[in-house]
Amino acid sequence: MDSKKKNEGLEAVLSFAEKYAQRTNTYFCSDRSVTAYVLEGLAQHKEELGSPLCPCRYYFDKQIEANSTFWNCPCLPMRERKECHCMLFLTPDNEFSSNSQNFSLSELIQEINNSSN
Repeated sequence: MDSKKKNEGLEAVLSFAEKYAQRTNTYFCSDRSVTAYVLEGLAQHKEELGSPLCPCRYYFDKQIEANSTFWNCPCLPMRERKECHCMLFLTPDNEFSSNSQNFSLSELIQEINNSSN
């Protein structure tokens, strides 16, 4: 995938995540690399599978799981109980929660690049 298309996918997932965090009174992880990893995985799955399948789980068949929608972000446990296995959306009382619901695209790309080095 070319970098322009990748950045567009990242930007779309980031926009969704910021709005969802604000709407649900949840916050990104205090370790920004965790947030970057999850957002990158969601963007890749959205591109490859057509759905933002949770990148933090193992699937025998990713396409079947994406079609079932249970683990598509926000997954059912997050929607029902605010339980995010990926640590993308954390409640304020979670010890790993930051006080941030924002992440700039440039910071996201920098975190992704840092993790691949």
